[in-house]
Amino acid sequence: MSKILEVNDLEYYYDETYVIKKVSLFLEEGELITLIGSNGAGKTTILKCISGLLGTIKHGSIIFYGKKINDFPSHKIVSLGLCQVLEGRQIFSHLTVKENLILGAYRSKYKNEKINDNLDKIYYYFPILKERQNQTGGTLSGGEQQMLAIGRALMGNPKVLLLDEPSLGLAPLIVKEIYKIIKKIREEGISVLLVEQNAKIALSVADRGYVLETGTIVLHAKAEKLLNNQDVQRSYLGL
Repeated sequence: MSKILEVNDLEYYYDETYVIKKVSLFLEEGELITLIGSNGAGKTTILKCISGLLGTIKHGSIIFYGKKINDFPSHKIVSLGLCQVLEGRQIFSHLTVKENLILGAYRSKYKNEKINDNLDKIYYYFPILKERQNQTGGTLSGGEQQMLAIGRALMGNPKVLLLDEPSLGLAPLIVKEIYKIIKKIREEGISVLLVEQNAKIALSVADRGYVLETGTIVLHAKAEKLLNNQDVQRSYLGL
């Protein structure tokens, strides 16, 4: 497999606060990797740096398919095939489910026929969205909104999907359903970088994992090895 996304010595500051400290990680084609850590460790900041939501990155480099994207605006990064599903869903509550999904294809170069094919695929992944396609996003449950947020990102035909806390605030049964879809997405060839506080479920589906503490990667290993690591079990798995 080849590396399609590389983060090298990334640093980021909020005002004078040193938030991300020389973080390096990589994602290979067809992989699902996870970044775990406690609240405030810097997980979401790393994803936002990668997807261009925090502006130009001055310290370190972000390489996507061999191209340095440090100073690319977020819409251009999406056009390259790197899409992020934000923490908290961030759907358009006043638009219908179908309208939300179609907006996900806004930056794609595909014509209506391909967009309709993509809609059918999203409805296959998430049948409930087809049932709810004419409802406004704000009337959906939390789990349905998370499905809609993932579906909207998939409408842009991403090569890499960044998922930020997809289990946040959801009931355990819904979390299992969401993760079944995440596994299916990966099996169909989309590489995934997953940020989660629910370390157990994240490591159960990932190939590799990175452990982040106060802005620094302190551990990197195969997911199975991290699941069996006593420090990880004690700090993140409640064992």
